[in-house]
Amino acid sequence: MTHTPAAQPPLDFSSLDGLGVMICGHGSRNRLACEEFAQLAHGLRQRLPEVPVEHGYLEFARPILRDGLDRLRQRGVTRVLAVPGMLFAAGHAKNDIPSVLNTYAAETGLQIQYGRELGIDRKMIQAAGARVREALDAADAAAANAGGEPVPLSDTLLVVVGRGSSDPDANSNVTKVMRMLVEGFGFGWGETVYSGVTFPLVEPGLRHVVRLGFRRIVVFPYFLFSGVLVSRIYQHTDRVAADHPEVQFLKAGYLNDHPLVIDTFRERLEEAIRGDTAMNCSLCKYRAQVLGFEQEVGAPQHSHHHHVEGLGEPCNLCEQECTGACQPDGVPLPSGHHHSPYPHADHPLGPLTLGRAG
Repeated sequence: MTHTPAAQPPLDFSSLDGLGVMICGHGSRNRLACEEFAQLAHGLRQRLPEVPVEHGYLEFARPILRDGLDRLRQRGVTRVLAVPGMLFAAGHAKNDIPSVLNTYAAETGLQIQYGRELGIDRKMIQAAGARVREALDAADAAAANAGGEPVPLSDTLLVVVGRGSSDPDANSNVTKVMRMLVEGFGFGWGETVYSGVTFPLVEPGLRHVVRLGFRRIVVFPYFLFSGVLVSRIYQHTDRVAADHPEVQFLKAGYLNDHPLVIDTFRERLEEAIRGDTAMNCSLCKYRAQVLGFEQEVGAPQHSHHHHVEGLGEPCNLCEQECTGACQPDGVPLPSGHHHSPYPHADHPLGPLTLGRAG
C-alpha cells in the first residue's frame, strides 16, 4: 500500500488581519553574521509581502527582540507569530526566547504565538545536501582541470559540525542530519563533531577520524550563519589538514539564506497558524529524566541574556569574513552570563580543549 499524505494548500496570509511575523535570532558581535540574518529576514519578507516581518536578537546585536516587537505594534500588528531563527531547540529556543516573549506579552497585552525551530526537515536536508554538493563539485572540477581523477564518494568521509549544546536532544539531531547525508550521497563514512560546549570538538574529532584512512574528508558546518564559530571550524580544519597532506580536506559552506531554508521558515509559520506545531518534548532534558541530566527536570524558564541585550557594536576587525581574532579560544563569557552546568565539561575531547594554546 502506498502512503501519500495529503498536501496542505498554502495559506493566504493576506486574509489574516493584524498578523505580524517575528524572526528571533541569537545575535553575534560579527557584522557579517548579523547582515546574513537580516538578509534571511528580508528573504522571508519577499515571500510574505502582505505581512509585516521583523527580526531581533537575544544578545550582542541590535535590534533586540523587544525592538522588533515594538516595530510590529507600531505597524498595527495585534497578533505575532514568533519563530526561533535556529536549527534545533536547545536552551535558547526553549528558555531564553520564550522568556523574553512572555514578558513582553504580559507587559503590553500583545498576542504572541511561538512556533518551532527549523529542526529535522526534508527541505533542510536538501539545503544541506546542496552545500555539500557545491564543495564536491568544485573539488572534482579542480581535479579534472589538473588532469586527475576525482576521489570516489566511497573513499570520502563526511564530518558534520554542529553548534554544540548542553542539551543532548539538540546534539543528537546533528547526528541524524549527518546520517541522512551519508546515506543520501553514499559516503564511505560519517562522523559528527561540535564547535563548543559538548564533545568531540572539531580538532580532536578530526584527528580521530583521519586515522580511518579515507583519502578525502568533507567538513560541513551545519550552521545558518557565519561568525566566530564557523571561522574557528575552518581554522581547526586547516590545522589538522596541515599535519596530514596525504588527505584532501574540503570545507563546505554553511546554510545561509538558501531558498529551501526560507521555505522551511514559511512552513513553521503555517504550522503555527494551523495549530500543528509539534515540539519534541519526549527527550527534552527539562521535562524528562534524560540520562545524566536529571537535575534539570522542571528547571524554571528564564533568560540568562538580559545583561547582554544589544551589548556592544558589530566587530570592526572582520567586516567581511570572521577571523576570530576578537574571540580567541578560551575567552570567558561576560560577567553574569551563565548556563546550566554541563555534566561532561571536563571530557578530554570536549570543552576544555578550547582553552589550550596553539
